[in-house]
Amino acid sequence: MIGRILGTPAATGAVGRVVKDVAEVFLPNATRKMEAAHEAYMAAIDEHGVEFQYVRPGVFDRLVNGLNRLPRPMLAFGTLGLFVYAMVDPVGFSGRMVGLNYVPEPLWWLLAAIVGFYFGAREAHYFRARPVGPGGNAGGAPAPGDASAGAAPAPEDNPALREWRGHDER
Repeated sequence: MIGRILGTPAATGAVGRVVKDVAEVFLPNATRKMEAAHEAYMAAIDEHGVEFQYVRPGVFDRLVNGLNRLPRPMLAFGTLGLFVYAMVDPVGFSGRMVGLNYVPEPLWWLLAAIVGFYFGAREAHYFRARPVGPGGNAGGAPAPGDASAGAAPAPEDNPALREWRGHDER
């Protein structure tokens, strides 16, 4: 009945396209909106990558990188130096430790926050930047429920997954 009203199948396709175009005036095409957002994101990422394609660190960059690497060795060697100082001059070391007792508590909290944020930021940076190994976790650790942990079958042994992929091999 509808075919007789609308005419040939080609006319039905034309009417369908017109209805789709009119509907998109009132409600935008969600798929096209997602595609456009993805295209814009990829263009921004590509542009950002081009900026850093040929990085040649200058003197200032090398200086700052060197300064960023100093706190850990300075803290380690400074702590060892305190032990040496305590053995070489116990009276002087005791006097300086008594002096540390007069440092106000909020200043200790500030020092703890600075050191904690410094090392925490470094740890977070390296945690985010580590490569993903087998099992889907970084560092190659088995994922929870991984077959190597003995909890669940590997994805290759999952019949539902094989069926979903379209190649059920029995």
